Amino acid sequence: MGSSSSFEKVCSPMCILFFVLLVSSPNVASASASNEEAEALLTWKANLQNEGQTTQLSSWNFFPSNSTNSSSNRNSSTSPCSWFGIYCNPAGSVIGIDLTDSSLTGSLNGFSFSSFPNLLYINLSRNSLFGSIPPQIRYLSKLHYLDLSINQFSGKIPPEIGLLTNLVALRLFKNRLNDSIPQEIGQMSSLIELALYSNSLNGPLPFSLGNLSKLATCISMTINSTNRLNGSVPPTIGNLKRLTVFDLSANQLSGPIPAEIGNLKSLRNLSLATNRLVGSIPASLYGLGAIPTSLRNCSSLIRIRLDGNRLTGNISEVFGEYPHLDYINVSNSSLYGELSPKWGKSTRLTNLEIWGNNISGSIPPEIGNLTQLHVLDLSSNRLVGEIPKEFSRLTSLVKLLLSNNQLSGGGIGNLSQLHYLNLSYNEFCRGIPTQIGQLVQLSDLDLSHNQLTGEIPTEFGNLQSLLTMNISHNNLSGILPGAFEDLPGLLNVDIAYNQFCGPLPNNKAFQDAPIEALKGNEGLCGDVKGLQPCQALSKCQPIRRRGHRNIVLMIIIFPILGVSVLLFALKGTSLIRKWRKSGKIEDENMISTFEGTKMYEEIIAATEDFDARYCIGSGEYGSVYKARLPDNSIMAVKKIHTLCDGNPVTNRKEFFNEVLALTGIRHRNIVKQLGFCSNTRHSFLLYEYLEKGSLVAILRKDEEAKELDWRRRVNIVKGVAHALSYMHHDCSPPIVHRDISSKNILLDSDYVAHVSDFGTAKFLKLDSSNWTDFAGTYGYAAPELAYTMRVTEKCDVYSFGVLALEVMKGTHLGDFLSFISSYADIQRRDVLDHRLPPPTAALEDEVTKIITVATACLDACPQSRPTMYQISQMLSSSNIQILGTVKLGERVYDR
Repeated sequence: MGSSSSFEKVCSPMCILFFVLLVSSPNVASASASNEEAEALLTWKANLQNEGQTTQLSSWNFFPSNSTNSSSNRNSSTSPCSWFGIYCNPAGSVIGIDLTDSSLTGSLNGFSFSSFPNLLYINLSRNSLFGSIPPQIRYLSKLHYLDLSINQFSGKIPPEIGLLTNLVALRLFKNRLNDSIPQEIGQMSSLIELALYSNSLNGPLPFSLGNLSKLATCISMTINSTNRLNGSVPPTIGNLKRLTVFDLSANQLSGPIPAEIGNLKSLRNLSLATNRLVGSIPASLYGLGAIPTSLRNCSSLIRIRLDGNRLTGNISEVFGEYPHLDYINVSNSSLYGELSPKWGKSTRLTNLEIWGNNISGSIPPEIGNLTQLHVLDLSSNRLVGEIPKEFSRLTSLVKLLLSNNQLSGGGIGNLSQLHYLNLSYNEFCRGIPTQIGQLVQLSDLDLSHNQLTGEIPTEFGNLQSLLTMNISHNNLSGILPGAFEDLPGLLNVDIAYNQFCGPLPNNKAFQDAPIEALKGNEGLCGDVKGLQPCQALSKCQPIRRRGHRNIVLMIIIFPILGVSVLLFALKGTSLIRKWRKSGKIEDENMISTFEGTKMYEEIIAATEDFDARYCIGSGEYGSVYKARLPDNSIMAVKKIHTLCDGNPVTNRKEFFNEVLALTGIRHRNIVKQLGFCSNTRHSFLLYEYLEKGSLVAILRKDEEAKELDWRRRVNIVKGVAHALSYMHHDCSPPIVHRDISSKNILLDSDYVAHVSDFGTAKFLKLDSSNWTDFAGTYGYAAPELAYTMRVTEKCDVYSFGVLALEVMKGTHLGDFLSFISSYADIQRRDVLDHRLPPPTAALEDEVTKIITVATACLDACPQSRPTMYQISQMLSSSNIQILGTVKLGERVYDR
């Protein structure tokens, strides 16, 4: 570590000196006191070895060069306030001595500390001072800043230094100090910076360091380099909650790293290297908060490696554009949000590793611009949709790892350099793409735990480099191709739990495979223990799945934009009655006598069979496409990501959930469903097209966010509140959305808000506990869902509070939410979008009201949150105290 510290960068010595000049009180100083200080300084000057050689102290005398040598003049010029490096308060008493880098040689033995009762600041750094630090330094009881760094002081740090309880910074680094650090340092309760590195200190770290409870923003505790501290790291260090820099490297510390270090939530730099520490890294270190959003401004970054931590943050907000970046690994953390298309501008990237997070949404096609990419690992996230066809441009790719997501289709192109391909634990269906047979460098293939159907392509015989293949737990069928016999390098295979039949290939990997890698295939045979003997091949019939009739279910609630929408329903209206028994939906209102085939064909043609060019958004369960029909009308088509076995009830619960949630709903602030289609090829829903798109997309773009003025933002929050109040209190049974977030709020051309995406909505059973699986978006989900899966309307209330503050702030508040949910007294300026001018007087009360209500929605106790009906009424009223219990800055409770 260099001589500068984080403290010095923010609070420089001159900054401190300016501060002490401001805070020093103009105590009355007598002429005799001023004389005493001048005499003390001259005495010390005389004791310096080179006092006659240093020009900086030439002004230190009683007779300035423009004065006469008279007794009267002597009395009038005794004040040292005009001397070099001396600073006085208005009364003429010395409060600061700054002689940094003044070529001084000597000691402090001749310095009369007791002569300076008002001294606040001493900086003697970068000289050649030696000897010990005198214990008389205790007399400087008002001292705020002491810098003796980069000298030749030796001996021990005097225990008396602990009496300087007003000291803010103690800088003794780069000297020859030895012995142990005195326990008395723990008495310096005002200390902000402690810099002791590059000395010869030894002994244990004093436990009393944990008493320095006022350590503030610009902090550096550095005790490294040539020191030889031993013993253990005291657990009391965990008391220093605001410590930002903690460097104990290059010592002889032993024992474990105390778990209490995890309490240092402000820590930015921790260095414990080159010691004798043992044991594991405490788990508490993995929870040190969010990645700072300032990282997005570091456009010159070349390499980012933050993997193996539990850092949090919205990945689209904490990272920016990095045109020079060639490596990033933020794996195994707690990042959330969606991948930004901006990653496509980091064209020098060779490694993009983000596995093991909570990333949602689809993979942006712009990733295909990273033509120098060698490793792409997005596994173990919550990604949905298809692999972009643009991946075919990643011709340098060696590893493509996308396992443990919810991906459902797409191709991978001719990635001629690919060695490792892992698409396991996704929702891929249909057949194995024949393109995989072109990956001639492929050595490791894992397609297990999907819903793949059909037979293995004969092109697999081209995979001459293949060593390991796992295609288990799918719905593959047919005879294993003889092409496998042409792969002598194949070592390990796992084909369990498919529908293969016929004999095993004459390949060592198959013949030596354990039965666990072969079982679950009823028609498979061979001379392997656990398999039936082979019979005549003509008797081997691939097990075929029982076919479902193509079911086209299209329901048009009302004509769209004057277009006669043609529908038919061959089967399936009984599903509506099964799913929702409210008695409000009548079959005759849901089925039209018109032909629906034409409309289906027009939608397929308008989107060119759902080509990515028409995709305007993607979510967890489906992608949304813009379809312009022949009569020039426009609708939004939400295509569900997978529908593999033709069974819409078992495999597309979310699809029918959204159909049923919106059936019969009529509200200005809820997106209008126009119809739906479900067959073995496609499942999609039809909606009115909303021109402005999603709220999150507008807020992320500065120019569009500025168009969203305070009046429009207030109306958006009100609109969402009215929609949720309608769902919770006017629908029977009540509907809980469960995924209220800015990505699910759509805006029309007049910026009217519409709640969308009801795939996770739940109908509350009034006589049930309503337990369910987790659904929602990280950063918006109610905290109680971390320990209970009981769904109530209050889950939506919490999400609404997060959304309302996001609309006011212009961005998701991230970790600041935990602060808001803990304290009611929130500064309004902290949650307002600074891209807009302040709200006018006419809107100021409404903005304040929204912030107040939103804060109440974030109460950790669900029962203490207001209902959406109360919120809707309050936001619609001109009286902020409409609920009786509501006052500005207080929480809102159910009555």
